[in-house]
Amino acid sequence: MRHGDKINNLGRTSSHRKALLSNLACALIENKRIFTTLAKAKALRLFVEPIITKSKSDTTHSRRMAFASLKNKEAVSALFKDIAGKVADRKGGYTRIIKTGNRQGDAAEMAMIELVDFNELYTSGKGSAVKAEKKTTRRSRSTSKKKAEGGAEETKSEE
Repeated sequence: MRHGDKINNLGRTSSHRKALLSNLACALIENKRIFTTLAKAKALRLFVEPIITKSKSDTTHSRRMAFASLKNKEAVSALFKDIAGKVADRKGGYTRIIKTGNRQGDAAEMAMIELVDFNELYTSGKGSAVKAEKKTTRRSRSTSKKKAEGGAEETKSEE
């Protein structure tokens, strides 16, 4: 029985699961976005987010801790060089999971897991669109036009 066991074993032995999560984490760090099953994406989020948190402080100890989990020099250097700078001001929630439907062969639930700060559609585009909408609201234009028209009508009626 697995009462109170919170880890998803993913149908693998402990060593196979650790290797799988390490390889998925390296792929996520290098590519910034990967497609996998929903169960693996949820397990990967629990695995990779503490590693990204450790990468915020660039010390020898944190690099060694990251390497112990990832076992890939290129992924560790990319983590500390590229990702740590972008997530420095974020307190958590470095990844986003988006469900993409079912796989053709076995109908497994598929998902895309990506690093939040590296998606240009959500980060820069949305912020500038919101600012543009605030500048050109209809309410402010209509009140200014009414005042201008009202002022012009008052001057005409007084004459």
